[in-house]
Amino acid sequence: MAEHARFEKLVADAKQNVTEISPTEAAAKSKSGEALIIDVREKDEWDEEHIPDATHMSRGTIELDIEEKVPDTDALIICHCGGGGRSALAAGNLQKMGYKNVRSMAGGLKAWRAAGLPTTK
Repeated sequence: MAEHARFEKLVADAKQNVTEISPTEAAAKSKSGEALIIDVREKDEWDEEHIPDATHMSRGTIELDIEEKVPDTDALIICHCGGGGRSALAAGNLQKMGYKNVRSMAGGLKAWRAAGLPTTK
């Protein structure tokens, strides 16, 4: 079995139930105030580089923190990670918790950078 094959299967399953959004669309929705971008990567990854105006809630604690930080289950929430896998898993869990407008940013921060969108340290 290939390295990370089980993880990839978990991600593929999650992506079947989660709507993906492009980095460009995510940036526009964040800028207009329509959406909240949540970075689900680890704290050290966040510290190294992140999307301006994003909120950090690592995948390990997002389910604990989300209700306090985003009480509105109708809010448009865009999860992102480094490459799109962890954010799909986090988005899937938020949906199970009753959040109705959760998206996963396709391609993660790699795709965001590739689209020429800004990051900050």
